[in-house]
Amino acid sequence: MRRRGQALDVLLVAAAIGFDVMTTWHTWGTSSAPAVVCAGFSVLAGVPMGFVRQWPVPVAGYLSGLLILTDQISAFTVNTVQILLLACLGVVAYKARPLAVLCSAALGAVATGFNLADPGLAFTANSWWYSAGAAVVPVLIGAYLRGPAGRLTERDITPDVLLAGGGVALTVLNTWTEWDASGLPVWVVGSLVVLAGLSLGVARRLPGLVFVLQVALMLLADQYFEAATATCVMLVLIAAGVFAMRVASWLWTLVVYLVAVLTVALFTVAIGIVGPGAEVEPMRVVVLMTLVVAPVAIGRYLRVRQAAGEAERLRVRESQRLALAQMRADQLAERESIAREVHDIVAHHVGAMALRAGAARYADPAGPSAQALTDIRDTGHQVLEDLRGLLDLLRDPGQRPDPPADPADPADVVRESAERMAAAGLLVELDVGPEVEQAPLVARASATRIIQEGLTNVLKHAGPGTKVRVSLTSAPDGLAVEVRNGPPPTAWRSLPSSGQGLRGMRERARALGGTLSAGPDEDGGWLLTVLLPTRETA
Repeated sequence: MRRRGQALDVLLVAAAIGFDVMTTWHTWGTSSAPAVVCAGFSVLAGVPMGFVRQWPVPVAGYLSGLLILTDQISAFTVNTVQILLLACLGVVAYKARPLAVLCSAALGAVATGFNLADPGLAFTANSWWYSAGAAVVPVLIGAYLRGPAGRLTERDITPDVLLAGGGVALTVLNTWTEWDASGLPVWVVGSLVVLAGLSLGVARRLPGLVFVLQVALMLLADQYFEAATATCVMLVLIAAGVFAMRVASWLWTLVVYLVAVLTVALFTVAIGIVGPGAEVEPMRVVVLMTLVVAPVAIGRYLRVRQAAGEAERLRVRESQRLALAQMRADQLAERESIAREVHDIVAHHVGAMALRAGAARYADPAGPSAQALTDIRDTGHQVLEDLRGLLDLLRDPGQRPDPPADPADPADVVRESAERMAAAGLLVELDVGPEVEQAPLVARASATRIIQEGLTNVLKHAGPGTKVRVSLTSAPDGLAVEVRNGPPPTAWRSLPSSGQGLRGMRERARALGGTLSAGPDEDGGWLLTVLLPTRETA
């Protein structure tokens, strides 16, 4: 983006300098205007246009001062500076704040007043009106384009830049040699010529307004600047074609077509192709209407192509949306199928395990393994309940699990887990600080699940007889969890593991904004530490 912006700035500088050189070339090398001085003024007038997009207000102030200077020393560059100042005021109104726009417009009006004032003649009220009007018109145009009416839905402005550049090149190159031949000041003629070309740059945004402007400029040229009449007719036809491309209404397109026909007919009379009293022949009418219908037909054709392209893009987007929806539906169906398979497999084995434990407990109610068998049976029943809940979530991922009607206290769950692991053979030392009860329930529940998973990992990887110290205390920044186990007392072959336990604990801690670290300690055992924030900002 930066390279494109710099290229545009360089192009503006080159265009401004070239514009001044073209309009003042006939004065170069005279006794009152040496070529070096004229070239210097061209550079002074053109270079600031490279900064008009970034700093329009300072550039407007500079051009106002340069306009006063060139007017006082009677430099031929004064007409170029006046035209560039008006263009700069339009940019100020488009980009700057109201106060800056007001100050720039006032300074531009004063500088224009100096340019309009003739030596030895009083500056009349009409002259002030002309000065103010010359500054206000570009300001109004810039402010209008700044509003919602001047915005395009398309982000690409390349066609606008091409239309504006081509329009200015067409109008200036076709008329600049005759600017001093009309009764109007040169800068006025030049400003209107540049305005006619630049207006094509906003024809896609404001097609009706630009068409009316081109017709008005054509009528004005017919009265005061006949050398530009043919160029103005070309701009009218271009504006009519853009109007037909941008406006959907056939009625308004017909109105624009008829106005363009009348405008071209007036042009043929003005240049003497058809005399004022000439007979209206059918062939002339057909030729005239065919000439005007060409740009309108091209505009309507381009509109149809654009509409077809937009419809195709909408169809592609809708197809992509439907394909995405179908893919999600397939994924949900696959998840439900997997959930059903997992439920059937795991529930079968867990249910069989619970039933066998219950049968063994019934067969030997007073035996030494009765408590362990009861724990296996109860755990199996709890696993089956959890499996059913997970199955419901897999079938509907958007569903939130219902909280239990009477949730157990997390500290009690930690103590129960420690007792269960102690019954399995671990030597558990539990330390639960009394201040833990003041922590939020969500932090305590997460700490409980992490402790349960940590104890399970110790039993799986270190085996029965391993010493474990579990600590759940309150820290300045939240809840501190520590699960530290010593080395296995005997050679132990680790049970199979999926590797998801530690990852799940880390994700649970991260969900609360906490941290988790796990790794070997200096005694040959394993240390798991977790910090869960309890503040509301966590």
